[in-house]
Amino acid sequence: MSRTARITRDTKETQITVSLDLDGTGKSRLDTGVGFFDHMLDGFARHGLFDLDVTCRGDLLVDCHHSIEDTGIVLGSAIKEAVGDKKGICRYGSCILPMDEALVLCALDLSGRPYFVYDAQFHGERCGQMDTQMAKEFFYAVSYTAGMNLHIRVLSGENDHHIMEAMFKAFAKALDQATGRDARIAGVLSTKGVL
Repeated sequence: MSRTARITRDTKETQITVSLDLDGTGKSRLDTGVGFFDHMLDGFARHGLFDLDVTCRGDLLVDCHHSIEDTGIVLGSAIKEAVGDKKGICRYGSCILPMDEALVLCALDLSGRPYFVYDAQFHGERCGQMDTQMAKEFFYAVSYTAGMNLHIRVLSGENDHHIMEAMFKAFAKALDQATGRDARIAGVLSTKGVL
């Protein structure tokens, strides 16, 4: 069964299309207009082994906020659709990922109940043309539209590039684990019998 989704969202601020294959090989085609954000999404696709296409036309003359937040909204929707009924998936995923001096923890639950916990500090205002504040906004948007409980905590780090990249890669590894199938799971992994 294919676990794919294609979602388009058009507003006065952004026009975004995201295509996602949870069972891909890590290929990506990315064009958000924000080079550093494309770099982060490439790391997400490659390390989660997701195939990901993202195009975004946003109001970058204002700043990067709408483009990045709205891409999070659309990616979260694509994750939710691609996961489907959640039968047979592991549901939970976690990763503690090092990148040089940076160490980031990411844990998530595809429970259908959105919740977001974020503990991170950056040292500068931006990486490339991406405001460092937008990491929080992006992951918040993903968690709420995907219906996932998502925790991201920076355990150590000095270089903002390393911290941000470790976040995206840890999220990728945790999501790959959570969406993974386990033949021992009959139906959904829940005492309630439904997610």
